Amino acid sequence: MYLSLLILLPVLTATAVLFAKEAGRVRAIALLGSTLQLFLCGWLLFAYQHERAAGNAAQMLFEHNHMWYAPFSITYHVGVDGISVAMILLTALVVLAGILVSWNVEKMTKEFFFLLLFLSAGAYGFFISLDLFTMFFFLELAVIPKFLLIAIWGSGKKEYSANKLALMLMGGSALVFVGLLGLYFYSGINSFDLMQLSQLPIPTEVQHKFFPLLFLGFGVFGALFPFHTWVPDGHSSAPTAASMFLAGISMKLGGYGCLRVATYLMPEGAHEYQWVIILLAAIAILYGAFATMMQTDLKYINAYSSVSHCGFVLLGIGMLTQTAIVGAVLQMVSHGLMTALFFAAIGMLYERTHTRMVAHMGGLLKVMPFLGTVFFIAGLCSLGLPGLSGFVAEMTVFMGSWQNADMWYRLATIAACASIVVTAVYILRALGKVMMGPIVDNHHTELSDASWNEKLAAVVLIAGILAIGIAPFWLQHLVQPGAQTIIQNVAKAGF
Repeated sequence: MYLSLLILLPVLTATAVLFAKEAGRVRAIALLGSTLQLFLCGWLLFAYQHERAAGNAAQMLFEHNHMWYAPFSITYHVGVDGISVAMILLTALVVLAGILVSWNVEKMTKEFFFLLLFLSAGAYGFFISLDLFTMFFFLELAVIPKFLLIAIWGSGKKEYSANKLALMLMGGSALVFVGLLGLYFYSGINSFDLMQLSQLPIPTEVQHKFFPLLFLGFGVFGALFPFHTWVPDGHSSAPTAASMFLAGISMKLGGYGCLRVATYLMPEGAHEYQWVIILLAAIAILYGAFATMMQTDLKYINAYSSVSHCGFVLLGIGMLTQTAIVGAVLQMVSHGLMTALFFAAIGMLYERTHTRMVAHMGGLLKVMPFLGTVFFIAGLCSLGLPGLSGFVAEMTVFMGSWQNADMWYRLATIAACASIVVTAVYILRALGKVMMGPIVDNHHTELSDASWNEKLAAVVLIAGILAIGIAPFWLQHLVQPGAQTIIQNVAKAGF
């Protein structure tokens, strides 16, 4: 019942927003609801750690199972492990920051905040679901708000970007659905229950046939190369909060699905296609880094950078070592916080300068010291500076990847490590041109620094980045048991 509140609270908040008559009241309700979400997620983290400390060794905690549609054995089955809790906490932080950053939205304010809250409900439902059909339902539920947020409140080629995002994500969803039907009909028990399926020896030929569909389907959501092309266009056209949600939360649905569903349930399939996953991940890391160097628009810089960073997630999953999987989860959380902060900073700059072109900005640190500092922190986290979450996550992925003794996989690890140099080049160049040097436009001297809501949004995200970067062990210990369970399933398959 407690987990159901994670879905119920944003739904109730979104409903209350629709009935509010004034824009100020809409904002207040959305802020209150998102703050309560964060407190609820904090309580969940505390309760989960308390249960583990008390000796509760169950794979999933706070389980609730209720029959939803008996003819097809579809259940409302929810529960969490450490990986789920980490994703839920990430969602709560990004939602609160997104609400704060969107404080000044005037066009269809009520509908805008409704869609943001509705999107968060879909994400929470996806992360807590232990029934594959229910999980798929929430995955699809999260697509609708993304499309509308870009199509209505976006900028530039917003119709093209919204349609491209919707078509590619629906294509990924189709692959996922076929894979889930394969598991349902060929597992021998005609069930969508994740926990039941994990205990079965799913036939090898079934795994080899349906694993690629599931992994590629979820991979589309996680910007798997070459199905990443919706990311730059979607991010560049989306309003600030939607960009934060897309990169910070929605792309993590794909990584989580690849790990929780494809790899966990079909370890033999994961081992069979391991080389394909690692190859595509390495290409994504390098391609995303070099493509970012060619960009002149700040949103495109962060979007292509996200393709590279999400490649680390897939690399960690593909290596099939416990440390690498822990690193993949850390990277999902770190990238979610970092990229949300980056998009928030870019949105704040755009609102004031009315441009996202690097060449049209300069010396802004003198004018906006707070925003400049936020921009620097986001950039330094992206390039993996020690003390920030990016360093912890990427180093864990590298160490876990190197544990795989295969020579070709180690070469892929070395290639991924080399991308750090490229990342440093484009990040430092962007930071230098935008924030340092002389002021390019004299009108920029009259610009104001961050408002209270923008400062609070930045502080929320930076707190998460520092909590992982300075003291990472609480998060590592949180996700370790979940990663161990996945590796044990791989080991049972004989690998």
